[in-house]
Amino acid sequence: MMKHVARYLRRAWNWLTSMRTALVLLFLLAVAAIPGALLPQRNLSMANVEEYLAENGKLAEIYDRLQLFDVFSSTWFTAIYVLLMISLVGCIIPRSWEHYKAMRTAPVRPPKRLERMPLHSADEVELSADEMEQRVRASFRRWRLAEYGPAEDRAGKQAFSAERGYAHEFFNLLFHLSLVALLVTVGLGKLVSYEGHVIVVTESGSNDTVALDQSTEFCNTSPANFDSFRAGPLFDGTGLNPFCFHAHDFTADYLPSGQAEMFSSNISYAEGEAITQDPATWEDYELKVNHPLRMAGDRLYLQGHGFAPTFTVTWPNGEKRTQTLQWRPDDPTFFLSSGAMRFDPPAGMYPDLYERRQNQLAIQGLFAPTAQWSGENGELLTSAFPTLRDPAVAIDVYRGDNGLDTGVGQNIFTLDPALIHAGQLQKIDRVNLSQGQSVTLDDGTVVTFEGANEYANYVVASDPTQVWVLVSAVVMLGSLVASLMVKRRRIWVRISPAAGGTTLVEMAGLARTDRAGWGSEFEVLRLRILDLPEENDAEDGED
Repeated sequence: MMKHVARYLRRAWNWLTSMRTALVLLFLLAVAAIPGALLPQRNLSMANVEEYLAENGKLAEIYDRLQLFDVFSSTWFTAIYVLLMISLVGCIIPRSWEHYKAMRTAPVRPPKRLERMPLHSADEVELSADEMEQRVRASFRRWRLAEYGPAEDRAGKQAFSAERGYAHEFFNLLFHLSLVALLVTVGLGKLVSYEGHVIVVTESGSNDTVALDQSTEFCNTSPANFDSFRAGPLFDGTGLNPFCFHAHDFTADYLPSGQAEMFSSNISYAEGEAITQDPATWEDYELKVNHPLRMAGDRLYLQGHGFAPTFTVTWPNGEKRTQTLQWRPDDPTFFLSSGAMRFDPPAGMYPDLYERRQNQLAIQGLFAPTAQWSGENGELLTSAFPTLRDPAVAIDVYRGDNGLDTGVGQNIFTLDPALIHAGQLQKIDRVNLSQGQSVTLDDGTVVTFEGANEYANYVVASDPTQVWVLVSAVVMLGSLVASLMVKRRRIWVRISPAAGGTTLVEMAGLARTDRAGWGSEFEVLRLRILDLPEENDAEDGED
């Protein structure tokens, strides 16, 4: 019984580690990645996934059960690429062993009939056999040379086998081992790496921005400090490299067409114990797209931006609440953005908890950094340019229970439609506001649009294996190029006495890879061994 099991396991292993299986798995992996490109993914945009689920009903639920919204972390996708890695490693290691053995193999004995080789010559010389043997040894001093006496030679004569280009096998071996190292380091990197995103509202040089009353500082001390955080299975959230940065501004350069040209943000930062020092002593750095700040293995990227409108609510008792919150850019070119805000009445205005909940305010609508009005009455808001030239909003104002006291997390970009449909939130006004304009509600509450600031999305990424991935990739490519440049070739020489006291020198050559440049090299060696004038100065070729 155990023998049958072992035989089936061996057959399964041989099937899994065959090159054909590796190619099939690679094709399956490419096909499995297609849904990840066509459908929204949770790790990229939870809002897009929720919108797709709401719009597509039962079909979207089936997709969700099949993990098509989490393709690259799904069990079936993981199973395919794990099998692919096992298959590749299982293919590569035996091939590496074969290259290692080939690299250490001595030149084989000459074949019995050298005239059958692609390159062949037979010459009679006046030198003695002993002198010719010395010339052969001297001519092949840079080759791996093996001598075979008459008793060992297939033709019963004194013979030599010379081979060059063993570096070809060495670089082949190095290429395969580097490929394995690349696969292993990439896999380990996915297990121990992490990536966190944080949005920081900043100030800019525009006159339309408003003064911020919130912190523009971020510290990489806990995963809870990030707006979103994802890590490999072996990273538990501890052991973060402690550093802090203060975002001074954000600047976006655009072409006249509105196309983005460059994003930059001036920051100051400190690492380790320097965090507790005066922020004025922190180091300055200009962060740009594709120009990250590197700190002790961590990389700080500038990735994406948007706008954060500021609203002030003045309650009937004169108390004010001001809030600045990022809105989601729906138009990636001109940054027409959508979002929502929630305001709780001041303490003491409504002693009764139920009454206070019924008088919470919520705002939902559109924001344009450069307003452009269209429609019959000029009430449709669009954006004409992605910078703060003429900011404006088109908003709906709601009163009622906005969900702040439910204990359930709220979407920062949209109000809960269930609260609106149930009547818990009732729309009391729809209004268009430019910067500085206000609207007075039916109870005397005043809502003012103060303006907006830009926010930047900063990404902290850490992968301890990235250096080894780079080294493996560079060595792999370098060894591949070197293996293609080095030619493995063999030459056999057979020496025997001839009539009239002369010596017959028979030579044959064989290229183990390609024959580029090989014919001239063979002829140069032949003339050198026979002590004849060389017709050209061709080199022996690569080692």
